Amino acid sequence: MSDLPLISVVIPTYYREEALRDSLVDVLKQDYPNFEVIVVDQTPKHLPEIQAYLEEQATASKIKWFRLDWASLPGARNYGVRRSEGEIILFIDDDVQLAPGFLSAHAKNYVQNPEVGAVAGRVFDRMKLGDSGGDLQIEYLPPQAMDPGIAWYHIDLVHTIKPQQVLTARGCNMSFRREIFTKHGLKFDERFRGSAVREESDFCLRLRQTGYKIWYDPEADLVHLGEETGGCHDMSMRSLKYQLTFYHNHFLLGLKNLTITQALRLYTRLFDCHVLGRPPCHKSGSPIKIVTRGFFYILGFLKALGTVIQSIWNDGQIYSRLDREF
Repeated sequence: MSDLPLISVVIPTYYREEALRDSLVDVLKQDYPNFEVIVVDQTPKHLPEIQAYLEEQATASKIKWFRLDWASLPGARNYGVRRSEGEIILFIDDDVQLAPGFLSAHAKNYVQNPEVGAVAGRVFDRMKLGDSGGDLQIEYLPPQAMDPGIAWYHIDLVHTIKPQQVLTARGCNMSFRREIFTKHGLKFDERFRGSAVREESDFCLRLRQTGYKIWYDPEADLVHLGEETGGCHDMSMRSLKYQLTFYHNHFLLGLKNLTITQALRLYTRLFDCHVLGRPPCHKSGSPIKIVTRGFFYILGFLKALGTVIQSIWNDGQIYSRLDREF
């Protein structure tokens, strides 16, 4: 057991009940002998039976359970990292299904290859698999999937079946060497708001600057249930607030990490897909909806520009600063 690296499984959770409990059951059944479970709980009040289950697991020292009075996915990730002890820090969502060998599949990549700084696991996304019938298979991602200007429309960690280097991971199934956070001092950017879309991509782009590789392992797979409520979805996917934060986060990713040429390519594709509604987005072509989406596209850019300007005096780590224990 001492030869196997300790894995810290960090589970941020927000307004999830049965799905959280079922995810924990799967984690605690893992065949890997050296791991800890850290639940970063941002739910104000649980159902009585879920509250009782969490209390029971915490009392038995099967999980470390931390209650917070604020909600931020990147903030919760940072909070969990600060309380972890593992050589490997693994993040999963609070609505996943795991096979018993899941942790072992992540761990072997770090043991076998010292150049690997992060592992991106395969995600059997319930919604996407339903759309494709589960028949689509990709051996190797196209070269565009390593181009940060357009990669986000070519990376498919649902249907890809061969191990390979990738540009980013999916937040519901990703792990990192501890020294990414300690030696290199990386943190998740808490300025990624709302559903925090692209926060993991921002982190992975900065991780690549350390020289480490992000390795995709299809054997490190899970099923992401994609529950309609809870998780980081603290607002309707169709709400005005969601639209604003969605564009803000994409523009922030580009302004922080990309060259001018790469950023322009990202923003052009963002407009083509999410504003005009062309494939693969397939959104309504109604003129009113296009104009509405275009308004939030522009407003999102201005908000992101303001965020970058404010970074001169404010790094945005507001939730980490609330953590008075560190």
